[in-house]
Amino acid sequence: MERRRFSQLDLIRLVAMSMMFMCHATDPYMANLTYGNAGVSVPADLAEWAARLGAFVRPCIPLFVMLTGALLLPVRTGAGVFYRKRIPRVLFPFLIWSALYYLMPWLTGLAGMDKSVVYRLFAWAETDDQTLGRALSLIVRIPYHFSFLACHVWYIYVLIGLYLYLPVFSAWVEKATRRQKEWFLGIWGVSLLLPYVTEFVERYAFGTCEWNSFGLFYYFAGFNGYLLLGHYLHTYVRWSVTRRVAVSLPLWAVGYIVSLSGYQYIMSLETQTPEQVELFWTYCTPNVAMMAVAWFVTLYAVVPKAEGWVARWLSNLTRCGFGMYMIHYFFIYLGFCVSNALELPSCLRIPCSALVILACAWSLTALAKRLTGDKSVWLLG
Repeated sequence: MERRRFSQLDLIRLVAMSMMFMCHATDPYMANLTYGNAGVSVPADLAEWAARLGAFVRPCIPLFVMLTGALLLPVRTGAGVFYRKRIPRVLFPFLIWSALYYLMPWLTGLAGMDKSVVYRLFAWAETDDQTLGRALSLIVRIPYHFSFLACHVWYIYVLIGLYLYLPVFSAWVEKATRRQKEWFLGIWGVSLLLPYVTEFVERYAFGTCEWNSFGLFYYFAGFNGYLLLGHYLHTYVRWSVTRRVAVSLPLWAVGYIVSLSGYQYIMSLETQTPEQVELFWTYCTPNVAMMAVAWFVTLYAVVPKAEGWVARWLSNLTRCGFGMYMIHYFFIYLGFCVSNALELPSCLRIPCSALVILACAWSLTALAKRLTGDKSVWLLG
């Protein structure tokens, strides 16, 4: 039974990884639509599909966090052992790959490439500066700051924070009853409304103000709720396939409609702030959480054979997943070029780009792990 569950979690990881690659495959389009600095022309039909697919894939990061909660809660070792085992596997690849991303504009300049290549390779880049000084200034700030040259590494700061938090949270999770966990998730669910309260009701609500960011729901808010949610669904939900689908379809439909229509509403405004552009796609919002729950509950009903090639394939993804996450952004522009060169219909270009990114990242990571063995942990997790 335990192997069944882990095969299911591997499948959820594959779906989350595919969503994340598709999310970033939209970046050349979305960056141009938002800021006009990606150096690509975006026809109306492609812009529409970028929005549709961008809303579709928002559950990717929540699913990653839910998997962490499902697999690691409650923590079975002491805090020191847990930290020594988990944090170095994340921290060192994070530092190395962040530095490589930040050096890339300088390297393109050394190769004689025009500055425009920076925006093509890194659609959200803040500047096209190709100087070594700029690269070094970003590298020394890695401990507390990330650049949009490596926009995906924001999650690594969150992940390290969650790892630091897990042994502390685990002590409560291990002793809490199912009802107590449900109470926590209920309050956390209310906290998911805070981005909308701040935007549409009151900027400073529930005790927050200019000198206080820690309001009423602060202590129940954030990605820690997804940790507990993953643990809860993995531990307690034993529904039939029919019930899973019956619950998941309405959840997903409502979540997706709110995510897409909310984004379209914001983009219809005369001007938008970056916070407004991201508002309805914010990971800690009810609509995104609803989609994440729907995916998790539904995929959990799909059971690959534990001894078959499917399970081995998914297990390989688990071993390669972190390395794929760290390196995949180098292939975003390649995926964009391939999908355009094939002159595919608009609805297929972003999925095609995501497949190219997935294939390149997985192949390179698997090869590197095979060649370097145990030493790959310092570079690829």
